[in-house]
Amino acid sequence: MSNQQSLLKVVTDASFEADVASGITLVDFWAEWCGPCRMMLPRLEELASKVAGKATIAKMNVDENPTTPSAFRIMSIPTMILFKDGKPIEKIVGVQEVSALEALISRHA
Repeated sequence: MSNQQSLLKVVTDASFEADVASGITLVDFWAEWCGPCRMMLPRLEELASKVAGKATIAKMNVDENPTTPSAFRIMSIPTMILFKDGKPIEKIVGVQEVSALEALISRHA
């Protein structure tokens, strides 16, 4: 990862509700050991730069924060859930193209 400031917001079990409470937030549930999750990282960074001001792109490490993923019944990673004003509206599992995620956000933004 480059040393530029990441556009991705890191969320935790403790901060989760406040982090998704308002607006559009795409949360990526991931883990260090997950190869497909690592493939998503540059794509999520690119997405974050494209949707800046419209949506927040966030990441939650499922190993460090077990409560939230379990509440949303996340069985495999990467899983991304799109929240609007605190409510989950779409769930996507697996590696995704930036364009597909951007279209998803645009439908709800």
